[in-house]
Amino acid sequence: MARLPVYLRILSDQLEQGVTTISSEELAELGGVNAAKVRKDLSYLGSYGTRGVGYDVDFLVYQIRRELGLTHDWPVVIVGAGNLGQALAGYNGFGDRGFPVGGIVDIDTAKIGSVIGGVRVRHLDEVAQVVQQRNISIGVIATPGHAAQEAAEALVAAGVTSILNFAPSVISVPHGIHVGKVDLAVELQILAYHEQRRAATASTPSLRAVPGDRRRGASA
Repeated sequence: MARLPVYLRILSDQLEQGVTTISSEELAELGGVNAAKVRKDLSYLGSYGTRGVGYDVDFLVYQIRRELGLTHDWPVVIVGAGNLGQALAGYNGFGDRGFPVGGIVDIDTAKIGSVIGGVRVRHLDEVAQVVQQRNISIGVIATPGHAAQEAAEALVAAGVTSILNFAPSVISVPHGIHVGKVDLAVELQILAYHEQRRAATASTPSLRAVPGDRRRGASA
């Protein structure tokens, strides 16, 4: 499941470029996996391609979208109208990929009533009304860490069953609520670790082995 969205992005790009067929080897190279894994993944969709021809890109896009539940839009509600919430609401890529912003809520009276990305910000107390009006099942938390739990509880009470948490804190939700976590700081820290390792390796002088017989010959 984690690889299907990657395949979908690649195939959609290929489709826009006018590519009509693609081999498992080509898709594997673009996706950073091996061809055998691609063929196995796609076989679960019932798609096996044609030997010597490859996969029909348009049909494969449809199959993956169907498997991911993207044959219709999934409007989302964003909790938090700060810098991150505004950036998420203003990103057209969500709507283009089937996740239009159906609502934005906050508790800051200075932000309530403003319009972000064509959507008017409403108070957190109205989140249930927003969810019901737009038939929303996915919520996005874009609040500071200390407010994340309150946001999660409000979303769950409103009827949201899936949450994408951008806040730098762990939230507790009832069983049956699916939570995805995006922590940009953690991802950057992981990259910093790899960069530090790279720098340490580059600064360590290589130890050249001196042939043992040459050392013995010099001291003899």
